[in-house]
Amino acid sequence: MKNAQKMDYAEFVGRKLSHISPSGIAHPVDLPASLFDHQRALTSWALKRGRSAIFADTGLGKSRMEVAWADAVNKETGAPVLILAPLAVAVQTAQEAAQIGIHVQVCRDGSDVNDRGINITNYDRLHRFNPAIFGGVVLDESSIIKHHDAKTFGILTAAFAHTPYKLPATATPAPNDWTELGTHAEFLGICTRQEMLAEFFTHDGGDTSVWRLKGHARREFWRWVVSWGALIRRPSDLGYDDGAYALPPLHLHEHQVEVDMPTNGMLFAMEAQTLSERRDARRMSMEDRVRDCAKRVNGEAGEPWVVWCDLNDESTALTQAIDGAIEIRGSDDVDTKESRLQAFASGKARVLVSKPSICGWGLNWQHSARMAFVGVTDSYEAYYQAVRRCWRFGQKRDVHVHIFSSKAEGAVVANLKRKEREAAQMAESLSAETRDAVMAEVTGMTRQTNAHEAVKPVNVPAFLRAA
Repeated sequence: MKNAQKMDYAEFVGRKLSHISPSGIAHPVDLPASLFDHQRALTSWALKRGRSAIFADTGLGKSRMEVAWADAVNKETGAPVLILAPLAVAVQTAQEAAQIGIHVQVCRDGSDVNDRGINITNYDRLHRFNPAIFGGVVLDESSIIKHHDAKTFGILTAAFAHTPYKLPATATPAPNDWTELGTHAEFLGICTRQEMLAEFFTHDGGDTSVWRLKGHARREFWRWVVSWGALIRRPSDLGYDDGAYALPPLHLHEHQVEVDMPTNGMLFAMEAQTLSERRDARRMSMEDRVRDCAKRVNGEAGEPWVVWCDLNDESTALTQAIDGAIEIRGSDDVDTKESRLQAFASGKARVLVSKPSICGWGLNWQHSARMAFVGVTDSYEAYYQAVRRCWRFGQKRDVHVHIFSSKAEGAVVANLKRKEREAAQMAESLSAETRDAVMAEVTGMTRQTNAHEAVKPVNVPAFLRAA
């Protein structure tokens, strides 16, 4: 009886996952002529789907696709559309929208909303708006919802549960775990994460709580993913020319300082392994790391720099040691953060000091080709996103990334490189599994027959060089 119940449930889930009706715009839509071919193809596909996700690498023009999508939804429904974006990205997106002939209203709260057009605000201000009035919503840098147990995911999913048009977009939907794709499916209203897990994954039953893709379900899983999510790394994934999307060389420079770690009865100090040991090593080496970084940044006075740190004390010390540096802290109010980000983006400030968790998402700083990490964490996604603020399509110069760490922290850098390799392997797997389906669905080479069109592979590009 128990096995029969399991089978019945699996069949129920399978039917639920496979038979969701499209909710998009069936007729052709006029899109801005300035869109590149891959942007036009992805935007058209997303509009037909109505509820879909675009997983495209940084620099491929997600902002323009989001704006073009929002404009078409606004014209189709007559209802306002809301774009939610990371800190300070709103103004940048509005500027890009103007370049393709679309007006986007930057809003601080509900009183600023253009009820006949497109509106944008940052995630931190969502509580000032009434989600029910919007006919469509865009989640820029939607990896913010990838953690199923995160408060933000629950708030956004509930707020837009009945919004007919939805478009999350990010370069990193699931950098280290395929099950993270389930949060996007749940936000879109396609299925819950638990339904996805029940259908396609098996649990190892141990304390690690690891979910593994069922071997026999592998093909069907990727066919299901590309029915609602378009995953691409470069235009050629859709059969288009990569000519305008070549990345410049990335140069990684590692600088290590000595630090006197306690030997704990050993002849030699051991490399920090635990989180507390790494924090101790980081604090003990802070003065030396800050000094070496400041010397490097001050030595290139004509270059804009982004300097990333992990500790508040590092941020304060770096701002004091680097000529003309401005600092953005988590405790700053939203207006202060935005004004300082604009100062750096416009060239009024030469050096920006902050943490990847604060400023590492969505912003385009292609005017800068210099970056430093004065301390790193184990978060590959945060590291990757931070680097891609400068190293992105459209960057014309070689990008130099400097990492300042203590020799006792060697395990941190090694761990990041391991995660980078794993992310690259996952991306390649995604590409291999979904490329044909994506190309067929997005470019219209084949007419879709299931509820959610087959789409394409998402690949998270690696940005670190091997040691």
